[in-house]
Amino acid sequence: MATSFPVSEKILIIDFGSQVTQLIARRIRESGVYSEIHPCFRIDKAFIEDYAPNAIILSGGPASVMADEAPTIDPIVFECGVPVLGICYGQQLMCHALGGTVEDSDEQEFGRAILEVTDHCGLFHRVWLPGTVPEVWMSHGDRVTGLPEGFRTVATSRGAPFAAIADDERKFYGVQFHPEVVHTKDGSRLLSNFVHHVAGCRGDWTMAAFRDAEIKKIRAQVGDGRVICGLSGGVDSSVAAVLIHEAIGDQLNCIFVDHGLLRQGEVEEVEKVFRDRFNISLVVRDAKDMFLDKLDGVSDPETKRKIIGGTFIDVFEEEAAKIGGADFLAQGTLYPDVIESVSPFGGPSATIKSHHNVGGLPERMNMKLVEPLRELFKDEVRDLGRELGMPHEIVGRHPFPGPGLAIRMPGDFDREKLEMLRQADAIYLDEIRKAGLYDSIWQAFAVLLPVRTVGVMGDARTYEHVCALRAVTSTDGMTADSYPFEHAFVSGVATRIINEVRGINRVVYDVTSKPPGTIEWE
Repeated sequence: MATSFPVSEKILIIDFGSQVTQLIARRIRESGVYSEIHPCFRIDKAFIEDYAPNAIILSGGPASVMADEAPTIDPIVFECGVPVLGICYGQQLMCHALGGTVEDSDEQEFGRAILEVTDHCGLFHRVWLPGTVPEVWMSHGDRVTGLPEGFRTVATSRGAPFAAIADDERKFYGVQFHPEVVHTKDGSRLLSNFVHHVAGCRGDWTMAAFRDAEIKKIRAQVGDGRVICGLSGGVDSSVAAVLIHEAIGDQLNCIFVDHGLLRQGEVEEVEKVFRDRFNISLVVRDAKDMFLDKLDGVSDPETKRKIIGGTFIDVFEEEAAKIGGADFLAQGTLYPDVIESVSPFGGPSATIKSHHNVGGLPERMNMKLVEPLRELFKDEVRDLGRELGMPHEIVGRHPFPGPGLAIRMPGDFDREKLEMLRQADAIYLDEIRKAGLYDSIWQAFAVLLPVRTVGVMGDARTYEHVCALRAVTSTDGMTADSYPFEHAFVSGVATRIINEVRGINRVVYDVTSKPPGTIEWE
């Protein structure tokens, strides 16, 4: 996928299967330069000539360059005359391809490591000087043991004698560590150095430019046609709807399906923002009873997802038929969804989320897709929302799963427990907002556990439910740490929940990081 809007500067990121490849693109874009990720099997001379990158970055990956079926790269990458940066596997592949040596190491490095900077290079410009000992993040078994001609060592670590290498004449650089992750000190500055100082990019990637170009693209695609948008109230579909409305006005109709699994006050907030503030045509379908009846007694989380997804499609289709005459379906597909649908080694990805709200609709309804956000990351979607003048309560909203509260109550589903959870969640978020902490937290929510515990309330014995609180900090959702609340805050939230929500007599706080845990419980 090449960009569908005009940019004068582009960085090509070639993916070899690293779990953090997306972070490279995010860091590059944060520096004002547009970047795209493409799997290694697609890269050949024709692709390079068509894409015309200003520079190329080779990602990390789980394979060994010495393995028989290791992913490799077309030599054109090193012959096209643009700067190249190899990261981890990318560094090893660069050295292997250009005549160096790579070997299995007895001194593997996983996690934080200390680097010793030994020389100047373009990559380190105004960031690290010789003698500097920055902390970096490593994740490798193999290591470079011999450099290709023209390279020199500019940094070492205990387990990697060639932790950073440079060929300033050809503008080829390699690092064994991962500058894209937040654990590497000054990693973002190194990547910015590569695209600005080494590759000479000025930085013309802005949300204002994207907005103007995408509006023109939507108008050209839709023409006089009509568009239906499945509005969930989340950031992605909301921003997509406002952008499309700015482009085509009353040709857009939004459908909001209330499945009864939303947070407290969410339906009213969506109606207020989209009808009153943006004057967007909005149909709100109350389908709570239909969804909740089908979920009654269901405990398996994947079954819950399938019930919700399938019922959503049926209800949405009914409402779309009432409107009639639509030619296009709008979706809030993001760039990570596009990337994850293709394996870096060829063919489709093995894992696709089953709870995508409108999956399957375009084929059933014979409609073409309008996906104005498919080239953006989540943080860029929020920036676009601000550019469009959307209120902070929408663009700053914490992520919320498609199946809603149904997957925040493990065990058998029933309406009584759903209401307990909704009330507890509302109290928790209310206290977070009152404390001025909402924007410092990536995601916060309550979970109603499928266990009961003994308690004492008003001198009487109780045997009621347990509520778990979860709050994490993150920059991307790929890794996360529990938010370090003061004990008095958690204690205060627990007191409110126990006093105000009948059926809960115990509250616990989840301090698990990701990994090893996940952010959501199901």
